[in-house]
Amino acid sequence: MKQLDPFLNVPFFTAADAEKQDVPRHALAYLVRKGTLERIYPGAYRFAQYEPEVEIQWENLALVAASIPDGVICLISALCYYDLTDQIMREIWIAVPHESHPSKRPNTRIVRMRNTELGRIEIALGEYNVHIFDRERCIVDAFRYLSKEIAIKAIQKYFQNTKYKPDPKKLGAYAKTLRVNITPYILSYTT
Repeated sequence: MKQLDPFLNVPFFTAADAEKQDVPRHALAYLVRKGTLERIYPGAYRFAQYEPEVEIQWENLALVAASIPDGVICLISALCYYDLTDQIMREIWIAVPHESHPSKRPNTRIVRMRNTELGRIEIALGEYNVHIFDRERCIVDAFRYLSKEIAIKAIQKYFQNTKYKPDPKKLGAYAKTLRVNITPYILSYTT
């Protein structure tokens, strides 16, 4: 199908993108059965011979994060990316604005948050540009949404890391904005 040529070397395209090229949905289903296309999740496809440029450990994370335009990598997924946890990323954690309703993705946990702008940064995972919360926001969110044990380990690793300089002021400001009292934990590592 010549109409799909623009998508030969892209990480994924949607059924809506294909329809703009005059390719009906039933043609996509036929190409999947034939093995020409790979169905990534409902409504998203890529060519079977496409080779992602992202490290294998981050491929699913990058793909899911890129497929949810207003999504932000958060919690366990972000802590794993920053190496701030011993947890294994069994599912992909994505924060979305509270009023948003993205379609379901396999092995993905959608977390609705009122403030998805605070600490939101953009990173490149291979050819994917995705949003992720910065380290400080991840730690504050760990205290908000995850177990105390995971949160305490994350803040310990944050202050013990030698690859970057911890920012206790920023951490405290985020905690205040999000109404989480982690001052005792910050003080125990900064005094």
